[in-house]
Amino acid sequence: MRSHDVSGSSFRDPSGFIFTYKGEIFRQINYVYKEHYEALMTTGLYHELVSRALLVSHEEVFIDTSKPELCYKIIKPIKVPFISYPYEWSFSQLKDAALLTLEVQNIALKYGLILKDANGFNVQFLRGKPIFIDTLSFEKYVEGSPWVAYRQFCQHFLSPLALMSLRDVRLNQLLKDYLDGIPLDLASKLLPKSSWLNFSLALHIHLHALNMNEKSIKHSTIKTIDSTSLFGLLDNLKSTITKLSWKPEKTAWLDYYNVNKYSNDEFLQKKSIVREYVHRIQPKIIWDLGSNIGIFSRLASNNLIDCISVDIDPSCVEMNYLHTKENHEEHILPLCVDLINPSPDTGWNNEERTSFLSRGRADLILCLGLMHHLIISNNIPLDLIMEFFSKMSNHLIIEFIPVDDPQAQRLLKYDRIFHDYSKDKFETIFQEKFSILDHQNVENSGRIIYLMENRRNKC
Repeated sequence: MRSHDVSGSSFRDPSGFIFTYKGEIFRQINYVYKEHYEALMTTGLYHELVSRALLVSHEEVFIDTSKPELCYKIIKPIKVPFISYPYEWSFSQLKDAALLTLEVQNIALKYGLILKDANGFNVQFLRGKPIFIDTLSFEKYVEGSPWVAYRQFCQHFLSPLALMSLRDVRLNQLLKDYLDGIPLDLASKLLPKSSWLNFSLALHIHLHALNMNEKSIKHSTIKTIDSTSLFGLLDNLKSTITKLSWKPEKTAWLDYYNVNKYSNDEFLQKKSIVREYVHRIQPKIIWDLGSNIGIFSRLASNNLIDCISVDIDPSCVEMNYLHTKENHEEHILPLCVDLINPSPDTGWNNEERTSFLSRGRADLILCLGLMHHLIISNNIPLDLIMEFFSKMSNHLIIEFIPVDDPQAQRLLKYDRIFHDYSKDKFETIFQEKFSILDHQNVENSGRIIYLMENRRNKC
């Protein structure tokens, strides 16, 4: 590894760049951005945003840099434990990120600054809430100048939220292909005709798309606008987004705990086993894969253990996040990820946005009620599942669900082809890379919960 590793997502902005040094994250501020950075720091804007937990805090540091001839300052921002992307968020997560961006812009304008960037990647989730992370997005505002990030905001936030609300919540997956947001002309075509009757959507999406031309690809079509009108624009965008809604649909996954075959006593026993194993390992970070609405994720997060709570179902992830908000939970991050096809490396040179699986490593993975779906529904061989977990975690709490389990039998009605799957086969394959530390039967269910340790921990 080089002494300075510049982030693959940090090459577009001449104001500076992100790099890692000795495992820590830093941001170089170039001389070209000096005037704007000083305005951010001296006007009181930085203090207000940080004190309200709207912007990540940082400290100025003195270390070597790979581009000293450009360097004005180097800052070390606080660390976000896990980086996530807009196409992995639920509807309400994306909505809250949009409202945060507008709030940051509104406050900045009162201090005489404006956001030059308003993309979804400038927001992360920290301690259960969205937070703005791009310190170099602020520029000094010149009266009468347009908000150059207006179109970008509409593409990254308004377009996907409108499509999710009025068409199908899964359309946020378009953001994987369109890293600069869903094009306005595409959103206009996909939205129902009735959306033209919504004045704000007609203005910010439909008419905005019609008025675009090649020269305005990265800018608003508004040539001049005074600050009073700009505040009005921000208020209208806020009102538009606030009114967009989506109610989680009843799906097989959302209703899973109501139809699964566990009795109440069995379910309580399962929770007790998982709680015991988590306490035994004492992990710092847990990935709960196939987390549903996050019941087992909360066994970890309630004990101040950071938990990445992952499910494929948008309704489950939405309910999980709304529960997190309602209860002010700081240690759980719900994400919508398909483990069969997780978020890939993408962007320029496949380095701008990193794959889900390369963004960290868990101390402990929870795999509860998931194995039979991987094997029966998706025909993933046991050895590949074992390899996957061995790369991702030091420890594993995994539930073995036998083929004669009612839930497995229900899947077999629709999926007739699956790989050899038995308790003995499961143990034999997993012991190639894992040591079985303990296992307990869930009474009367036929299911077994295992605690395993990655063998390479002992190397």
